[in-house]
Amino acid sequence: MLTTQQRQFIAAWRIGHLATADASAQPHVIPVCFVVIDENAYVTIDDKPKRRDRPLKRLRNIVENPRVALVVDRYDEDWSRLAWVMLRGRADVLDAGPEHDLAQEALRSRYPQMRSMELEQHPVIALRIDRVASWGALE
Repeated sequence: MLTTQQRQFIAAWRIGHLATADASAQPHVIPVCFVVIDENAYVTIDDKPKRRDRPLKRLRNIVENPRVALVVDRYDEDWSRLAWVMLRGRADVLDAGPEHDLAQEALRSRYPQMRSMELEQHPVIALRIDRVASWGALE
């Protein structure tokens, strides 16, 4: 589904923007660390400080409305270099299991800052990619 050029572009960038919406279609967009494996994108909840009195808004939204998007983009003052890739699909929240562990391992490999975090106790958002769009100078 993803072209080689799209995969290379995504792999070159460290941050994406995850878009979720609740049952009433109220949008919520946040910057995230991510990894793409085959036809899935993964985002973990990490150890950075967060509210503890209720689940995060992105997780609550996925329960209410599992349709999500992840945008990876490049801005440049030279507008001939602008580019983005958008991955859309259905999200699952993984609390444990082989896919959860594989995603956490891949995220730790991609982001050294995560290596000392206790990610095992945190959920992973698995975006099942069913549509890809891109634009601009992906090379």
